[in-house]
Amino acid sequence: MAGCGGGSSCDSGSCGSVDAGIAQQDMAISASLGRIKNKLLVMSGKGGVGKSTVSVNLALGLANRGYKVGLMDVDLHGPDICRMLNLTERLMDAKINKDGLLPPMMYGDNLKVISLEYMMENRDDPVIWRGPLKVQAIRQFIADLDWGDLDYLIIDAPPGTGDEPLSVAQNIKDARAIVVTTPQEVALADVRKSLNFCKHVKMDVVGMVENMSGFVCPHCNNTVEIFKSGGGEKTAKDFGLNFLGKIPVDPKVVVGGDDGAPYLSSTSESPATQAFYQVVDNVEKVCAKQKVSLAMAESASSCGCGGSCNPDTCDC
Repeated sequence: MAGCGGGSSCDSGSCGSVDAGIAQQDMAISASLGRIKNKLLVMSGKGGVGKSTVSVNLALGLANRGYKVGLMDVDLHGPDICRMLNLTERLMDAKINKDGLLPPMMYGDNLKVISLEYMMENRDDPVIWRGPLKVQAIRQFIADLDWGDLDYLIIDAPPGTGDEPLSVAQNIKDARAIVVTTPQEVALADVRKSLNFCKHVKMDVVGMVENMSGFVCPHCNNTVEIFKSGGGEKTAKDFGLNFLGKIPVDPKVVVGGDDGAPYLSSTSESPATQAFYQVVDNVEKVCAKQKVSLAMAESASSCGCGGSCNPDTCDC
């Protein structure tokens, strides 16, 4: 049987049932994703670059502007999103809706959140999973949650190019990447691997963010360079990508994440606030521009002239 890995020992009835279940889940995934305009995978080549901080504050920045936003934590071995947002709900307390879907956690009016921590009885238990279980968890995050209509789905991935980002690429075909780096050369070397991963799986890249670019003095609020900076911008230029912005190190950002009160959930004004919102601005602009380019490409491909005609005079 096609799609069966059981060989001659496989019971054809059970294999048919598994195939039917996968097909049904595929349809649920397609239906869910069809209601989401922009799917953005936030990734990095190495750990410790502040990728989850960027994910959370990007989601909050967009939600603060009135967009309907989802935040999906696919860092399955080290989920932190619930703690960073101080979300304490448990799946066991949730009620399935009339369509058989589970509600995501809510942060304010515009932000829906899912993380493996939502499903764990004890959030300090380790997640000891191999690839197939991780793939299935990500598929369930998409298929079984009531995401509704979203303007943006922000997907926070673990560092590297393993099962989780690959599963996102395979199951969310129109996902686009935001790659986070820090100014150090070792981080930039790893981020180039992330960019080549995107090229390999044919995932468009929205752009790059350079995090920890300078330090915001808690006394005078000025930004001081503590590492060399500009490496992220240069790498973006080398790859012909959009540079979305530099975010300085601000102690308040770290405290906010530890306390479950992310930076952009407050009204605090600082260079870091301005930098985060500059990234939000650029993400909005690039996503809108890429949507227009994609629509034009699809229109050209459906044209009998192959897109070489004059759209004002062509009747095909």
